[in-house]
Amino acid sequence: MTQFFGKSARARFCRFGLLAAVLSGLGGCQVKPEPLTTETLGLQADDLATNAMAEQAAPTRPISLYEAFARALKYNLDHRVELMQIAVRVNELQLANYQMLPSLVANSGYAGRDRYAASSSVSILSGRQSLEPSYSSDRNVGVGDLTLSWNILDFGLSYVRAKQAADQALIAEEVRRRVVSRIIEDVRTAYWRAITSERLISRLRALEGRTERAIGDARKLYADRQTSPISALTYERELIEIKRESQRVEGELKIARSQLAALMNLPPDSTFRLSAGHDSNVGVPLGLSGRELVRVALQNRSEIREVLYRSRINEQEAEAALLELLPGINLLVGGNADSNSLLYNSNWVGWGARASWNAMRLFQYPERSNLIGAQDALLRQRALALTMAVITQVHVSRVRHAHTVKELKTAADFNRVQRSLLQQMRAAAVTEKISEHTLIREEMNALIAEVKYDLAHAALQNARANVYASLGLDTFETVAIRRMSVVDLAQALRRTWIGEGSVVPARAASAVAAAK
Repeated sequence: MTQFFGKSARARFCRFGLLAAVLSGLGGCQVKPEPLTTETLGLQADDLATNAMAEQAAPTRPISLYEAFARALKYNLDHRVELMQIAVRVNELQLANYQMLPSLVANSGYAGRDRYAASSSVSILSGRQSLEPSYSSDRNVGVGDLTLSWNILDFGLSYVRAKQAADQALIAEEVRRRVVSRIIEDVRTAYWRAITSERLISRLRALEGRTERAIGDARKLYADRQTSPISALTYERELIEIKRESQRVEGELKIARSQLAALMNLPPDSTFRLSAGHDSNVGVPLGLSGRELVRVALQNRSEIREVLYRSRINEQEAEAALLELLPGINLLVGGNADSNSLLYNSNWVGWGARASWNAMRLFQYPERSNLIGAQDALLRQRALALTMAVITQVHVSRVRHAHTVKELKTAADFNRVQRSLLQQMRAAAVTEKISEHTLIREEMNALIAEVKYDLAHAALQNARANVYASLGLDTFETVAIRRMSVVDLAQALRRTWIGEGSVVPARAASAVAAAK
C-alpha cells in the first residue's frame, strides 16, 4: 500500500487527473451555427457586383455583330462557368492518372515512458523466475520507415476511373458547345432587334410626342364644342391606340438592347452603339436532303454525344464491378530505421506481399449488375428520345427558316408600299386634303411597318442560328478565347464564320461523307 501511494503513484494520479480535465474541456467545446452577419453580406454583395463585370474592356466604338459574338464568348459568365467546368474535369483526369501510380509512404514516430519496459521470465515447470528483470528497448525511441506499396487491384480500378474521368472531360466540352450555340443564337436575335431599337427609338418617341399633342387638340375641340362628342372620342381613341402601339414596340426594343448587354456581360444600363446593315443573303443554301441533314445532326449534336459518353462510362462501371470481385494483391518494399540503441541492426530493408479479398462483394455484385443494366437501358432510351427530338428540331428549324424567308419578303413589300402611301399622304396633307389625325395614323403605320421589317429580319437571323444549332454544327472554329483580345477574336470569328450559309453545304456534306 505504501508503494502504491508513493510519490510516483501520486505523480501518475496527477497526470491522469490533468488528462481527464483536458478531455472534459474538449468535450465542452460545441460548434454552434453562425449565420452570416449583415456586414459580411453587404461586403460580399459589393464584391460580387464589382467582380461580375470586371476585366471587361469597355466599348469605345460601334459594336459589330462579330464583336458582339466575341464579347459574349469572352465575357459571358455562363460560358466562363463551362470553361471552368472543363478545367475542373481536366484536373480530375490528371489526378486520376496519378492515382494509378504506386504509393510511397513515409512514417515516423516517437515513444517515451518514465520507466524501462523491463520484464523477466517464469518457468512453466517450476513456477520460479528464471531470469533477472531486463529490458531490450530504450525509454525514448524514435522510428521511421519509407515504404513503397503497389496494389494490383487498385491499379486496375484506377485505370478504369481514369478512363471515366476522361469521358467526363469530353462531356464538359460538349456542354460548353451547347452553351456556346445557345449564346450565339441569343446574340444574333438580340443584336438585330437592338439594331432596330437604335435606328427607330427616336422616331417612335417623336411620333409619341406628336400623338400626345394631337390628343390634346382633340380634347380641346371636344371641350369647345367644335365637333360632336362621338367624333371627338373616336378620334381620341384612335390616337391613344397609336400611342399604346408605339409604347409597346419601344418597350420590346429596349428589352432587346438590355438582353444584348447582358449577353456581352455589360451593365444593362450601359451606353453603347451598334454598327451593322442588312445582309443581302436572305436564305441558308443547305443543298442536302432532310435525311442527310438528320444524319449530320445525329452525328454532331452535343446532347447525343453526351449520352454516348455516359453510356461508355456505364460500360466502364461494369468493368470496375468485375474487377472488385478479384482479390487484391499488395506488394511492399521499404527501408526502416529505429533509434533503439539496444538493437543489433537499427537500419534494415523489408519486403513482403499481402492478399485480401472482400467476399461480401460476391453478394453485392448481382444487385450492382442489375443497377448497371438499368442505367444502360435508361441511357439507351434517352438516346432514342433525343434522336426523335433532334429529328423534330431539324425539320422544324428548316420549316421555320423557310417561313421566315417568306415573312421577310412580305414585310419588305409591305414596308415599300407603306412608304409610298405615306409620301402620298404627306403630299395630300400639304394641300389639307386629309386631316392631321389621318397623317399621324399613316406615319405610325409606316413606322410600324419598318419595325416589323426589322423584326422579321431579326427573326430570320434567329432562324438561321436555329438551323445551325439543330444540326450541331459549330458556327466557328475552336479558338483560344481566353488568350485573345476582343478585336483578335472578332477577326477570327469573321474568318471562320459560317453564318452567311456559304460554308454550310460543304461542311454538312463532308460530315455526311465522314459518317458513311
